[in-house]
Amino acid sequence: MNILVVYTYPHQDSLNGAFLKKVTAGCAENAHVQKVQVLDLYGENFDPVLTFNQTKRRRDMHVDPALERYRQQILWADKLVFVYPIWWGRPPAMLLGYIDQLFASNFAYKDQKGLLPEGLLKGKSAVCISTMKGPATYPLFWLNNAHQVLMKRALLNFVGIKKVKFFEFGSMESAKGKQTQKLDRVFRYFQSIQS
Repeated sequence: MNILVVYTYPHQDSLNGAFLKKVTAGCAENAHVQKVQVLDLYGENFDPVLTFNQTKRRRDMHVDPALERYRQQILWADKLVFVYPIWWGRPPAMLLGYIDQLFASNFAYKDQKGLLPEGLLKGKSAVCISTMKGPATYPLFWLNNAHQVLMKRALLNFVGIKKVKFFEFGSMESAKGKQTQKLDRVFRYFQSIQS
């Protein structure tokens, strides 16, 4: 199994960086994992801004040469892992900009006349690891679980990725946030996944 980790936090010396390290360490001990690639969106100054004009058209995003390497990473991966914080009830704009550009028509999905679009990333699975300052119950009770609806239903299921696992960790800035147990849980998951 090939795993692409899309890391979205401004630096790696952080709690999100610790989760990234646990993902890669768990994968390193798992015989079912062949290779892991880490894409650090902030680290490589990914430009999340969509630009459309007379020479750069939305309908051509699936063949934009500036995004070819990222498309190849997605095609290569059997499992996509997203590591990011929850800011204002949603993933960072950097991650959403990556999604806006990479999950384009004729690459991630295909329109069909009179029918729902066909997801072109079938057979892949995804894991979303998110951290937040507030309690883990905040998105469920105050936001009607908008984060999971966005990531799973509106995005990943739409492009054909039906198997999605969530780790949503709240109270991460609290001294009683059980950070070590949460990090160990992620490590054990990636140490033992088989698909």
